[in-house]
Amino acid sequence: MDSLKPFNLKYLVLSSDDDGIVQVVLSRPEKRNALNAETIEELIDVFSKLPRMGARAVVLRAEGDHFCAGLDLVEHHEQQRRPEEFMHICLRWHEAFNKMEYGGVPIIAALKGAVVGGGLELASSAHIRVADQSTYFALPEGQRGLFTGGGATIRVADLVGKARMIDMMLTGRVYQQDEAVQVGLCQYLVDGSSDDRAMEIARLAAQNPPLSNFAICSAISHMQNMSAMDAAYAESVVAGIVNTQPASNERLEAFVNKSGPRVRPD
Repeated sequence: MDSLKPFNLKYLVLSSDDDGIVQVVLSRPEKRNALNAETIEELIDVFSKLPRMGARAVVLRAEGDHFCAGLDLVEHHEQQRRPEEFMHICLRWHEAFNKMEYGGVPIIAALKGAVVGGGLELASSAHIRVADQSTYFALPEGQRGLFTGGGATIRVADLVGKARMIDMMLTGRVYQQDEAVQVGLCQYLVDGSSDDRAMEIARLAAQNPPLSNFAICSAISHMQNMSAMDAAYAESVVAGIVNTQPASNERLEAFVNKSGPRVRPD
């Protein structure tokens, strides 16, 4: 893939390997990786460009003990923003997270510690979430006199359901460990490092044809926003393109010849 040198970042750290896997690291550990306005702009820049640079998969992780504590409340309080100013801040959050969800490159989030408020909105924009034993999820907006502004009403509600999300916001309920998996906040829970497991998943996903991954990591989200009839039509169009690509033909030939991998339980 292309070099990462053109990026000029203050709050994110990027690295890549020969397999096209990019690590995007939140780098404000002294603030529990809270998201200030500048970090959001960096996320927009990074996730606008990575798909066009040949990234095969992304691992989103964080420095320090916490993934992300959400909106930088100190910055928000000190700036005393007007309603229309904060509305535009929220729209930039939506821009960043839409670039992630709809960009077509698999994003695996390695979670630890706090995944709270806007941090949960960020995590829910990834396609796969891996939690370690220290990870906890919460939406404490109600207790702070706030309301979600970065897509929780869309993505978190989609993960856990409307009733659970309302409960989380009204009461400050915290989910962690097995319960977090059961309600859908993460797909994996590991005893060791979530970073290591996320990299394993990224390497697995990166082996798929890029066009297949693009469809999986963009078309499904688009189809969820359509009527059933429109989604059926769109799915047929995408399947027509993806399922006739040269990479599909090669893999199907291997299946027919019984030289390809088989689906078997562990």
